Amino acid sequence: MGDLADQRGMETAVYQPAEDSKLLADVAVESVDDSDRVLDVGTGSGYVAGRIASETAASVVASDVNPHACRQARDNAREEAISLDVVRGDCTRPFDAETFDAVTFNPPYLPRDEAAERDDWMERALTGGETGRAVIESFLDDVARVLTPEGVVFLLVSTLTDIEAVAGYAAERNLAAETAREESFPFERLAILEITKKH
Repeated sequence: MGDLADQRGMETAVYQPAEDSKLLADVAVESVDDSDRVLDVGTGSGYVAGRIASETAASVVASDVNPHACRQARDNAREEAISLDVVRGDCTRPFDAETFDAVTFNPPYLPRDEAAERDDWMERALTGGETGRAVIESFLDDVARVLTPEGVVFLLVSTLTDIEAVAGYAAERNLAAETAREESFPFERLAILEITKKH
């Protein structure tokens, strides 16, 4: 796994796993129960979904809006002999209510940089609008609908997008957010927020 700067320099249509993906996968694998039904939103190459499917007995569905990512996640799962359902769709919108016990998401979280902006799939995978929170907020607007009553979300966030603002936005949607794990890197601190429905 190279760092994000190295990944961005590559001509590719699919986000490849980096430090953020590993952090999310580590937390999910440690937290998911074998009987859980798990959705990995924005799966990219399928790394997080593949780790959960191969290291637990959970049933895993991977989704991405990018057709190239869906193809790559499916191909990677096949190569690794991992049972993984892959669905093309926008965040949680294609799925029925109360379907998943856990949802993971490594969202596009970089604030828009107009000087470096490109109109391609990688830009969509990395950039989360002006504040970096546009896709995260859209996800939080709907994710509670697909969670079972005791379900949990593992959402990767960065200091570049203001972790506290994300937690505050979740609270406004009747979701409780706590930091499950943090890791510091030279230009940002990453955190996995564990988000549940408030009861």
